[in-house]
Amino acid sequence: MIKNILTIAGSDSSGGAGIQADIKTISALGGYAMSVVTAVTAQNTSGVTAVSLIESNLIKAQLDAIFDDIRVDAIKIGMLGSSDIINAVAECLKTKNIPIVLDPVMVAKSGDPLLDSNAVNALKDTLLPLATLITPNLPEAAVLLGQKEANSRAEMEDQAKDLLNQGVESILLKGGHLKGKDSPDLLASYGSLIWFEEKRFETKNTHGTGCTLSSALATLIGQNYSIQDAILESKGYLTNAIKAADRLCVGNGHGPTNHFWNLAE
Repeated sequence: MIKNILTIAGSDSSGGAGIQADIKTISALGGYAMSVVTAVTAQNTSGVTAVSLIESNLIKAQLDAIFDDIRVDAIKIGMLGSSDIINAVAECLKTKNIPIVLDPVMVAKSGDPLLDSNAVNALKDTLLPLATLITPNLPEAAVLLGQKEANSRAEMEDQAKDLLNQGVESILLKGGHLKGKDSPDLLASYGSLIWFEEKRFETKNTHGTGCTLSSALATLIGQNYSIQDAILESKGYLTNAIKAADRLCVGNGHGPTNHFWNLAE
């Protein structure tokens, strides 16, 4: 049976990130994609020029419409944008026994802010405890903890443990911002630290990689993969999507990955 995967995130008009990347990823990995749109953005590969958040009551209505009618096997949460939206989503999901992958989106690849500064505490208080897995990069982890960005593996381990102490079930702390030839990620859960090694692939086609990874994780966890196996499969999928991105010709900035890299040209 095909699994139903719900993404709760913002729209990217250029198609490389957000809801559009999520739907492509879920579909490429064999899931049925559903979406709750939290924001509409005007953006391209060079930056974000406008953001309009969806009213929280409409977000609630979208969620209610899905849960009233459709089985949901896993949820990916991305851009939320405000404390009102965060609280509306948390209120709906707190009674649901469904795996949740939370990508705490705060800043676009271009550096443009995507999360209201007043919303960080709401995210920490309401949604982090509901998540099966969170997938922050190093700048996002630093914001969540109110600390400086980690710049070594030892500091990554310390920050992952600090996030666990905030009530998170599991963390995939992404090390792509570390300097050097490697791009290691760290999976932390209570009593366990597991490193996933990856060589850095030099490319400018990285728009939407965080959205793609978290959507892949939600899809595979929804398909009953263990978290560790889901990470291995998701990283392999994303690596191939990045390597095949030069088949695309989209924009002049940070180009998108090729979500359907395994399809014939």
